[in-house]
Amino acid sequence: MYDITIIGAGVSSVFLAYTLLQSDSDLSIHVIDKGKELSERKCGLDEDKSCECEDGCSKYIGFAGLGMSEGKFNYTNDFGGELGKKVGEERVIELMKEVDEILCNFGAEQADLYSTKNASLAARASAHSLKVLSTEVRHLGSNLALEVFQNMYEAIKDHITFTFSAHVETVSLKECFAIGTNQGDFHSEKLVLATGMSGSEWLTAQTASLGLHPGKTRLDLGLRVEMKGDQLDSILKEMFETKLQYRDRGYTSTTYCMNPKGRIIRKYQHGLVMPDGQNQNEKEVPSTNLNFTLFTPRYFHSYDAAMKEAKRVVGGINDEGERVVVQRLDDLKKNAATSCIENNLIRPSLNGDTGNLNDEVPGLYIETLLDFFEALEGLIGDTIHPDTLLYGMDAKFYEPKLYTSETFETEITGLYLAGDCSGETHSLSQAAASGIYLGKLLAQ
Repeated sequence: MYDITIIGAGVSSVFLAYTLLQSDSDLSIHVIDKGKELSERKCGLDEDKSCECEDGCSKYIGFAGLGMSEGKFNYTNDFGGELGKKVGEERVIELMKEVDEILCNFGAEQADLYSTKNASLAARASAHSLKVLSTEVRHLGSNLALEVFQNMYEAIKDHITFTFSAHVETVSLKECFAIGTNQGDFHSEKLVLATGMSGSEWLTAQTASLGLHPGKTRLDLGLRVEMKGDQLDSILKEMFETKLQYRDRGYTSTTYCMNPKGRIIRKYQHGLVMPDGQNQNEKEVPSTNLNFTLFTPRYFHSYDAAMKEAKRVVGGINDEGERVVVQRLDDLKKNAATSCIENNLIRPSLNGDTGNLNDEVPGLYIETLLDFFEALEGLIGDTIHPDTLLYGMDAKFYEPKLYTSETFETEITGLYLAGDCSGETHSLSQAAASGIYLGKLLAQ
């Protein structure tokens, strides 16, 4: 019998477990994850080969979860979740400072903390219907993130019971929580679900079996943009990146994962293949371009409905393979298929299939991107180059939202949600902050 069992070993779980260990309480803690410990999280994609991982890609599941992919911690209430509405914005900022201190204790200080705040830019952007979302950033990159989280694992592994490569098949409650897995049955007084984005289907099934039913589910879709490296110099000259938000047509669209001199790579989630941005500090040779995604969120009545839409749109583009479509901006505007990009001024960093995104992407996402570009041109005082490349289609997934109290406790006493599976956090920093917050409460 354990005092606390945490299902999922992602970022929220890591910070939750670490916080519990810092308390004076002598709690027995068990962490269960279907992935592997960090040193064993290997995937062919890391070596430009195909993914041959069984039962979930090791790039996304296992100790530290998505924390080891880019290790980008944005310390802000402006985006990345609604934790501030849950526990108070000032409290979230305090928790994020603790997140950063912990990361630095384990080596993250090697990456500089920088700010995207710029009052002058914010004022200019407002005149063009754009809002600048600001944050302080500790961007570790995958190599340093791996080092930091490995250091955290070494510090806690002898004080916590970890069960990796474990499939949790059943969760039930009588006098305590009974957890049935392929590696045996476990019992716990309290249970925390911290399964992140990778455990969406599992979470839906298990919570339903316990009598809990989620509400709406959010899905963000958008085109990945690759433009001239100096296209945004007028707004990036004083900072490494910026995050812009545009409102029109009843939708709010936001730039995501802006990477000056970065490359575009394929990412694999939920059986789908999408264009993703990679920071210039990764092992690949930096490009001369700048890339980002413009995401537009929509809400669906259920998780299944959101996933059905993602598979319809992104899966349709993939065509049962790894197909990603790339098109020149000028061709998109003319509704003409791009047939060749060999002589394009902007050289693609991802090998995609040329085509016409108008035929494969819902019009909403094309219209919002073109409207955003028009506003952006007003802000930078320059025309977006016609050779700008657009990749279809990127997606950002969210957990179906279940009711939880201010302490993240569900309607079932002793059952808690942490991190992204709570529906309150959508970023590494807010997920980690929720882990610290819940850890302090459970240690009382």
